[in-house]
Amino acid sequence: MTPTADPAKMPDLLAKAETLVEALPYLQRYAGETFVIKYGGHAMGDPEAQRDFAEDVVLLKAVGINPVVVHGGGPQIGAMLKQLGIESTFVGGLRVTDAATAEVAEMVLAGKINKEIVGWIAGLGGRAVGISGKDANLVLAEKVQRSEPDPNSGIERHVDLGFVGEPVGVDPTILANLTNDHFIPVVAPVALGADGATYNINADTMAGAIAGALGAKRFFLLTDVAGVLDKAGTLLTDLDRAGIDALKGDGTITGGMIPKVDTCLSAVDAGVEAAVILDGRIPHAMLLEIFTARGAGTLIHR
Repeated sequence: MTPTADPAKMPDLLAKAETLVEALPYLQRYAGETFVIKYGGHAMGDPEAQRDFAEDVVLLKAVGINPVVVHGGGPQIGAMLKQLGIESTFVGGLRVTDAATAEVAEMVLAGKINKEIVGWIAGLGGRAVGISGKDANLVLAEKVQRSEPDPNSGIERHVDLGFVGEPVGVDPTILANLTNDHFIPVVAPVALGADGATYNINADTMAGAIAGALGAKRFFLLTDVAGVLDKAGTLLTDLDRAGIDALKGDGTITGGMIPKVDTCLSAVDAGVEAAVILDGRIPHAMLLEIFTARGAGTLIHR
């Protein structure tokens, strides 16, 4: 005889059932599709947030979606450089990376952080494989060129950022092979240049380039803010290029949000159906965005 449910618990059980029913059309829509997820920010240092993220990734794979994770690690690199007594300078938000800094960055990104994320996913029953942009020539990098006004004369001058690169080519073959073999790729943002040097790449930029090369259904950019906000602080949930240009023009989108929306637009232009800027500190933000009608971030589309 089947035991009857505790009547006091029925409302909670019904709510869970209704959540599953609400998710059904989205599960059907996204089955077999690829999602590229850029993971980074301060949420990486919060054990509870780490578990929430890993749970989301494992669940996506379990329901037939193919997640590809690209991670950052700026704060962790900074902490290691400080521990080793190596000073950092920044130009336009990019760390000037000499040979010693590049070596530390690769150690932290492709070693420590990458394998930690693989471990979180494995601990929840997922099958993750950690790689970097160097593996199987996944990403080809090119040295970033930057200029800034001279503080005395105001004349533009070239600034050598060292081993800081940007992706100029992506061969997603290794990602397709891993996905087809039911693995979850976890990618560190370092890559080789045509000159044979190893370059550190901004994780947002690298994730966007990979999403475009894969023709991903969704590109998720997890950040430390809710998404794009209007001047009253209200979340803007739906934007296209024209809307973003207008918000840049009136000063609503400024500072660090500009490169994030530009990365999303580049990914969409390259073939991604839509990009989403999400607050990675919110528990299960990706699931709320994907499987509910309300969403949880700013959706950027054509």
